[in-house]
Amino acid sequence: MAAKFDAAAYTFRKKCPYVSKDLLRWFPGHMNKGLKQMQRKLKSVDCVIEVHDARIPFTGRNPIFTSTLTGAKPHILVLNKQDLTIRSLIPKVKDQLKNEEGVQNVVFTNSKDQHCRGLKTLRPLLVDIIKASNRYNRSEELDYNVMIIGVPNVGKSSLINMLRSTNMNIRHALPVGAVAGITRSLMTKIKINSHPKIFMFDTPGILEPSVTNIEMGLKLALCASLQDHMVGEEIIADYLLYWLNKHANFKYVEYMGLSEPCDDINKVLISGALKFNRIRRTRDFDGRVRDVPDVTEVARTMIRAFRTGEIGKTLLDIDLLKRVREKAEQNLA
Repeated sequence: MAAKFDAAAYTFRKKCPYVSKDLLRWFPGHMNKGLKQMQRKLKSVDCVIEVHDARIPFTGRNPIFTSTLTGAKPHILVLNKQDLTIRSLIPKVKDQLKNEEGVQNVVFTNSKDQHCRGLKTLRPLLVDIIKASNRYNRSEELDYNVMIIGVPNVGKSSLINMLRSTNMNIRHALPVGAVAGITRSLMTKIKINSHPKIFMFDTPGILEPSVTNIEMGLKLALCASLQDHMVGEEIIADYLLYWLNKHANFKYVEYMGLSEPCDDINKVLISGALKFNRIRRTRDFDGRVRDVPDVTEVARTMIRAFRTGEIGKTLLDIDLLKRVREKAEQNLA
């Protein structure tokens, strides 16, 4: 059983760790090319499904989508990886998205679970929305075309694979991976349902050309929407430590081999190196070889533990959840 710690007994950082915005910029050529392809394909699409990470429902959704894609067609927001977020807060998240941001169709899914209730509701919701819409130049067509969009590594290809497997009993059709940027271009139509015929266009993950908010960028990096090595594993791990301490989530203490909470990422990573025996050999300037803690590899281990839920389920956007924020402000008053 994990030890309990009193957060009030510790002094933690009040501000998000600083990182250069240059490290949070990642808009390679295939993203720009993919966005233009998506815009051209829009006239042959009946509905747009936007997939995002359920741990950051309010952060990091690309505003370019709203202005160029989702505003022109019926839209469903799928918040994937619900198994890694706090389920009790899902109704509050849905309410805020609908009432504050005007997103009327919100579905939470786990694209790794074929019994997921959200996956089962997605197909009938999709059909109903398209039938109720003005399909313009596609009003006579019997098949439905759906474009699936989102920032990198939120599970777009996994979602298509699961829908295809569930509805048509066909194994995986698209490559998936835990690294941002697997899908590089707009692919051909993929059939995911027979009656009625529903086809999906998979698309590359597309971020904003520049990340204007540092904490938003770090959340995206922590959820693997930015490639780890481009930001730096130790920087991402430091933000994770800051966030966990800020929200009194101390499951990392035992996991990283510590005796109590700590706000120094170097001490945390060195402790983890001792626990996991992550050592690398290095050569001094005078030629002597010595063993040192492999803090970069331990940072990867810590980040992986967050992404798999080993150190607890999280809603990284909990401070942006209006009702929770208002309650916190009342407690401080």
